[in-house]
Amino acid sequence: MEELKYWIWLSRIEGLNPKLLWDLIEKYKNPKEIWNKTKEELISDGIKEIYADRIINNEFRTNLDKYLKYMKENDIEIITIYDKDYPDKLKLIYDPPVVLYLKGNKKILNQKAVAVVGCRLCSKYGEKVTRILSYNLSLHNINVVSGLAKGIDSFAHKGSLEGNAHTIAVVGCGLDRVYPEENADLFKKIINKDGLILSEYIIGTKPVAKNFPRRNRIISGLSNGVVVVEAREKSGTLITVDFALEQGKNVYVIPGNIDSKNSYGTNNLIKEGAKIVTSIQDILEDFF
Repeated sequence: MEELKYWIWLSRIEGLNPKLLWDLIEKYKNPKEIWNKTKEELISDGIKEIYADRIINNEFRTNLDKYLKYMKENDIEIITIYDKDYPDKLKLIYDPPVVLYLKGNKKILNQKAVAVVGCRLCSKYGEKVTRILSYNLSLHNINVVSGLAKGIDSFAHKGSLEGNAHTIAVVGCGLDRVYPEENADLFKKIINKDGLILSEYIIGTKPVAKNFPRRNRIISGLSNGVVVVEAREKSGTLITVDFALEQGKNVYVIPGNIDSKNSYGTNNLIKEGAKIVTSIQDILEDFF
């Protein structure tokens, strides 16, 4: 437990991006070594002064026991990039999270998974297709990964829950809160059906806008492929697609009505070479 405090401390430091955190761990091997460094030593080792100041800031070193206490009382686990339960697929991305906070069934992290993502203001068509697709993926023992957001994300989780497999929700805040609040029941259902809620953010982290693009790299990183159901021309969903392509993942697209704003992004992806999905077989043929 003492060792975990150093990992919690490291994830608590504001202003350190995922790549820097990973570089620090690769350099020093464990967070306790970083904790014990002076500002001068950090700078001598090539760490920029702005980051060295944050690393030595006592604000982030206090009250660490309260995090452990809260997590124990609320069934929240922490795994580090060195743990055997850490997902293999996530280790392969450019900037893997050095810690993950988990609530639920961590055993599913290394199973086959497909991310199903799309816009928040989805159409009835998008809702229907997402639920059917996610349900059918689940019937073939492929877990569905999404972001617990409104719209397509929510229906992806719901469709998966109606089938045989499990669903993983990657969130952009601490696991002490549910965002959006309207998904509180869905949050509970995911846990109750042996699914998993996951975050790289320490408890107490608010769901601010800057957290969600960073979260999206984990959604794609945990998955063997990414399905986009609906996305507007400048949709945040396309950030997930960019991460997926960077990570070498297959990108699948549900074609949409050319008159719908919700289809501008998806239909453009098709023009750029993404694989069109008109039936579940278009995805399954890449898995079996």
